[in-house]
Amino acid sequence: MAGMRESQGKLVFGLDIGTRSIVGTVGYLNGGKFHVMAQCSKEHETRAMLDGQIHDIGKVGETILYVKKQLEKDLDKTLTDVCIAAAGRVLRTITTFVEKKFDTDKEVTEEDINALSTLGVEKAYEEFMGANHDMDMKFYCVGYTPMRYYMNGYPMGNLAGHKAHTIGIDLIATFLPDDVVDGLYKAVEIAGLHVANLTLEPIAAIQVAIPEKFRMLNMALVDVGAGTSDISITKDGTITAYGMIPVAGDSLTDIIVQHCLVDFDTAEQIKRQSGTKEVIEYLDIMGLPQTITAQEVAEILESSVEKMTKLVADCIKELNGDKAVSAVFVVGGGGMIPGYTEKLAEELGIVKERVAIRGQEVMQNIVFEIEDARKDSMMVTPIGICLTYYEQSNNFIFVEFNGERMKLYDNGKLTVADAAMQAQYPNENLFPKRGRALTFVVNGKPRMVRGIQGEAAVILVNDSQADIYTQVHSGDKIEVVSSTVGENAKQELGKLSELSDRLHVYVNGKKIDLPKTATVNGSREMEFYQIQEGDDIQIHNSYTVKEVAEFLDMPLGGDIRVNDTAAKAETRVYENFTVSWNDEIPAEEIVRQEEILQEDTGELEEAVQPGPVEEERVEEVQPEPVSEPVTQTRQETATKEQSEEVPEVPEPVDIVVFANKQTIVMSGKPQYVYVDIFDYINFDISAAASKGRAIVTLLNGRPAQYMETLNEGDNIEIYWK
Repeated sequence: MAGMRESQGKLVFGLDIGTRSIVGTVGYLNGGKFHVMAQCSKEHETRAMLDGQIHDIGKVGETILYVKKQLEKDLDKTLTDVCIAAAGRVLRTITTFVEKKFDTDKEVTEEDINALSTLGVEKAYEEFMGANHDMDMKFYCVGYTPMRYYMNGYPMGNLAGHKAHTIGIDLIATFLPDDVVDGLYKAVEIAGLHVANLTLEPIAAIQVAIPEKFRMLNMALVDVGAGTSDISITKDGTITAYGMIPVAGDSLTDIIVQHCLVDFDTAEQIKRQSGTKEVIEYLDIMGLPQTITAQEVAEILESSVEKMTKLVADCIKELNGDKAVSAVFVVGGGGMIPGYTEKLAEELGIVKERVAIRGQEVMQNIVFEIEDARKDSMMVTPIGICLTYYEQSNNFIFVEFNGERMKLYDNGKLTVADAAMQAQYPNENLFPKRGRALTFVVNGKPRMVRGIQGEAAVILVNDSQADIYTQVHSGDKIEVVSSTVGENAKQELGKLSELSDRLHVYVNGKKIDLPKTATVNGSREMEFYQIQEGDDIQIHNSYTVKEVAEFLDMPLGGDIRVNDTAAKAETRVYENFTVSWNDEIPAEEIVRQEEILQEDTGELEEAVQPGPVEEERVEEVQPEPVSEPVTQTRQETATKEQSEEVPEVPEPVDIVVFANKQTIVMSGKPQYVYVDIFDYINFDISAAASKGRAIVTLLNGRPAQYMETLNEGDNIEIYWK
C-alpha cells in the first residue's frame, strides 16, 4: 500500500524538534493537497532542550530515532532524508533588494527566479555580517521569503513567463547562530538521517495556518511552543517580518512546579488538565496526594500569562511598524492555556474574536490517510515543515526521457509534463486527437459532428503505468508513446434526430404514421445516405392532402376537410392534424396501408421547413397513445352508438412568449414544447463546436426540460456558457 501511494508523489519526512516534544510527519503532495501517511510524537524524557535550543544532543538524537523507527514501522519503509525547522532565542532578520539584468529581453524562467532569490540571500548575508562583524557567534541562514518581485522596475506578482530586461526582488532572510543549527544537524545524524531541507519554524507554520489568499490582510501568526513563541507578520499578499521571543509554555509550567512542589512532568500534566478538568489530583514531591482546581491554576498563572502575551504583543507591534495587526492566529500547544487568546487581544487592543487558536480548520488542503489522526494546532508546524520542502528545494535532478538524459530544476513538483516540455516533446502528441469533424447544414442552420477521439499517449515511469501528472524524481526513466488520431466523423441521413420520428395524422378517423422526408442539396436521398462535408439538408415535416392520399394509395374524393375545416388537395397537413374526405374506405384497407407504410419509408415529397431541433440537445418524447376510432361514413351516423366517435383534435392556437428578451408569437400548433422555440429564434449551434461550451436552457429562471409544455407569457433564456 505504501509503495502504491508513494508513486503519486515523493514522500517527505518533516520533523518538528520542539522544546517539549518531537513530532514527525510523513506525507506527499499531490494535486495541490498534502496527504499525511503517518505521524508520531514523543516527549523528551529529560529537559534536553531549553528555549528551542538543544542542550543534550545525545538525548534529543535518541528521541528522534524513536520517532523515526515508529514511522518506518507504520510505513514499512526506511526513512533516510528529513526536513527540519529551527528555533532559538537569537533570531536575526534582514530585508534586502537585489536586481538582475539580462543582455536582451528574455522570457523569465523558474531557474531565473531561483537564481535571483539566491543572489538576494547572498546579499542579505553580506549585509548581516557587515552590521554584526564584531559578534563572536557565526550565523547561518535558515530560511528566506520573497516579499515582492519587480519586472523592469515595476512590481509584479509572478515573474515566470514574462519577458523582461531586468528582474528584482524584495527578500527577507532569517539567520540563527551556527551552534543552534549544528546541534540540530548532529542530533538528526545520530538517528541516521540526512537533512534534506532546513527552514524556520514560523516560516513552516505559516504555510498551513495562513494560506496565501489571507495574506493580503495585516495578520500575525504566533506559534506558541514550549520554549519559544515564534511570530510572523503578513501584509499586502506577502510575509513581511519574522520574530521570536524565548517565553512560552514551559515558563508557565515552571510556576506550577514552584506552587505545587512537584517535578516538571507532573506540573506539565497539571497545566494540561486544567483546560479539561475542574479538579486535578496529583502527588507532590513528598508523595502526598494533593488536589488543585482549574480556577486556582488559572489564578496562579494569570500574571505570567499577562507578561507573556505582553511580550508577544510588543514584538508583533515592533515587527508591524509600531502598530497592532488586524487579527492573530495562534498555533502550538503553549497557546492552548485558558485565557491566552483573550489576554493577547487585550494587549493588542483588538476585539477578542480576532485572536483565535487555529488547528483543524486551517487544514482544508491536508488529507489524512490514517485513522485517528491528530489534527489540532500541534500538527500545524510539522505539516508546514513538509510543505516548505516544496517551496525551498533548490536542486537539479537528472531523468531519462525516451532514452535522452536531461537535467530538470527540482521544485518538488516536477511531473511528466515538465519533463516533456524540457525535452521539447510536441504537446499534441501527449493528448488524444480527434478525427476530422463533419460539418453540414440542416434547415439553414450549421451543424457539426465531432470525429472519434483517439487514444491518449502511453506513458511509463520506471516501467509503471503513469500519466502527464505523475511526479518524477531523480533517476526516473520516462517513456512516452505518442497519442493516436481517431476516425473521421460519419453521419447517416436517417440518424438525424429530425428524421427519427414520424408525423402522426388522422385520416378519416384512423391514426396514420407518415415518415418525415429530406432532400440533400436539392435531391431526394434515402435514409442510408452518408452525409458529406458541406451538404445542405432540408427536413420536411408536413404533407399535402394529396400527398397523404398518394402515400396511402387511396383515391382522393370531394369534401376535403383538415381539422374539420374545408380544405384543398394542396393544403398542408402537420403533426396531429385530422384529414377527411367523403370517399368511404374500409377499415381493412387502412390497416393494409399501415402495413405497407412500415415497409416503405423512402417516398420523398416537397414540404415546408418549420425549423430544426438541435440533434445533440433533444430527446424526442413519443406522444400519448390515441385510441383507434372506427372509420365512419355518412350512412353510419344513425347507428354511431355501435362505433366509436372520432376523437376531437385541438385547434391550433397562438401564444406569446419571451425568448432572450424578444417577444415571440408561436402559431400553427395546438400545443408547444420548449424545443419549439428553436423554430423562432436565430441560435448559432457552431459556438459549441469551436469552443467546447455547454448550452444553458432556462424556463422562467430555472433549468428547463426540452419537452416540457410552454404557456402564455413564459420567459425563455438560451445561451452558451
